[in-house]
Amino acid sequence: MKKTYEYKGVKHMKKVYLGFLLPFSLYSQSLNELIQDATKNRLIDSSQKSIESIQKEYESVKSSYLPKLTVGATYSNTNEETAAVADSSITSYANINYTLYDGGAKDAKYKLYESSIKSGDENLKSLKNQIALDIINYYFNYQSLISQKEAKLKEIETLEAQRLRLERFLEAGTTTKDEVDKIISRVQIANVILHEIELNIQTILHNLEYITSKKVTISSGSTIKDFTNNTQEIRNDIKALEYDIQTIQQQARVTQSANYPTISLDNTYSDYDQSYDNKAYDNGLKDQNIFKVNLTWKLFDFGATKNSYESVYKKYQAQKSRYEYEKNKSEVDLKLAFKSYDIAKLKISSAQSGLKAANSTYEMIEKKYQNGLVDNVAYLEALSEKYNAQSALETALYDLEIKKANIIYHSGKNLQEYIK
Repeated sequence: MKKTYEYKGVKHMKKVYLGFLLPFSLYSQSLNELIQDATKNRLIDSSQKSIESIQKEYESVKSSYLPKLTVGATYSNTNEETAAVADSSITSYANINYTLYDGGAKDAKYKLYESSIKSGDENLKSLKNQIALDIINYYFNYQSLISQKEAKLKEIETLEAQRLRLERFLEAGTTTKDEVDKIISRVQIANVILHEIELNIQTILHNLEYITSKKVTISSGSTIKDFTNNTQEIRNDIKALEYDIQTIQQQARVTQSANYPTISLDNTYSDYDQSYDNKAYDNGLKDQNIFKVNLTWKLFDFGATKNSYESVYKKYQAQKSRYEYEKNKSEVDLKLAFKSYDIAKLKISSAQSGLKAANSTYEMIEKKYQNGLVDNVAYLEALSEKYNAQSALETALYDLEIKKANIIYHSGKNLQEYIK
C-alpha cells in the first residue's frame, strides 16, 4: 500500500502542477508588462518626488532674488511729547528692495540647482534601467526553472513507470528487491530536487511581487533583441555623477562669493499721521520717500570663507575621483558583458551537442536494459543525463537572453526598447 500511495502522490502532484499553470496562463504577464509594473513602484515614486522637491526649492530660490515689496504700519503713544515724538502717531510704509549683485552667488545657485535636477533625472532613469535588468534576470531564470521542473517531472514519470515494471518482475521472481530499491531511491532524490526547484520558482515570484507591488504571474515567449549597434553611450548613473560634479563646482562658487561685495537698492515710502498737543512741535511732515544704494563687503572673517571653500573643493576632488573610477569600471563591465555573451553562445552549442549525445546514449542503453543486457544503474545514469542535458540546453538559451540584456544595459541603452 505504501508504494502505491507514493506513485499516486507523484501523479497527483503533476496534475496539481498542470492545473495550477492552466488558469494563470490566461492572465499571465509578459516581460514588458512586468517591467512597466516595476517602474511604477514606491521606490520610483520616491525618486520622482525627490526631484520635484528640488524643483520647487529651485523656484523658491529664484523668487527670492526678485524685488521684494514689504508694507507695514506702526502706532505709537507717548506720555511726554517732544518736537521729535508726537503725543500719538500712525506711520505706514512701503519698502522695495532688490539685490543688484551678490558676488556671483545668484548665478552659481541657479546652475547648482539645474545640475542637481539633471542629476536626479539621470539617477531616476538609471534606477528604472537597473530595475528592468533585475526583472529580466528574474524572468529568464524563472523560465529556466520552469523548464527544469518540467524535465524533472518527466524524469519522475519515467522512473515511476520503470518502478511499476520492476515491481511486477519482482512479484514474478525475475528481478531482485535491490533493483526496485534503486529506482525508488532515484524517485525520492528527483522529488527532493523538484521541491528545491519549486522553492526557487516561488522565491523569484515573491521577489517580483516585492518589486512590482502586485501579484505576479509570468507568461513565456518574451525575448531580447540582438544588440547590433556597437556604439556605447554613457550610462545614466555615470551622467548623474557628471552633474554631481557640476553641482559641487557651483557650490564652491557660492561659497567663494562671500569674498565679493554685495550691492542692493532700497526704496522706502512712509506716510505720517502725527497728533501733537503742542502745535508748536508740529513740523508739517506728512510723507517721506528715501532711496538708498547699499554696498557691503566683508573684508576679513578669520579665514572662515577660505576654509569653507577648501572643504567644498575637497568634495569636488572626491566626486571627480569617484566619477573617473565608475566611468572606467563601466567600460570594463561592457567588455566583460561582450565576453560573457560569446561564452553563452558557446555554451548553447555545447549543450546542443550534449543533448544529442545524451539522447543517443539513452536510446541505446534503454534497449539493452529492456533486454536485460545492462543493469538499472547504467539505465538510471543515462536517464538522468538525458533530462539534465535537456535542462542544460534550456538554461543556456535563457542565459543568452540575460547576457544580451547585460550588453544593452552597460552600453547605456534603454532596456525596454529592446524587449520583444
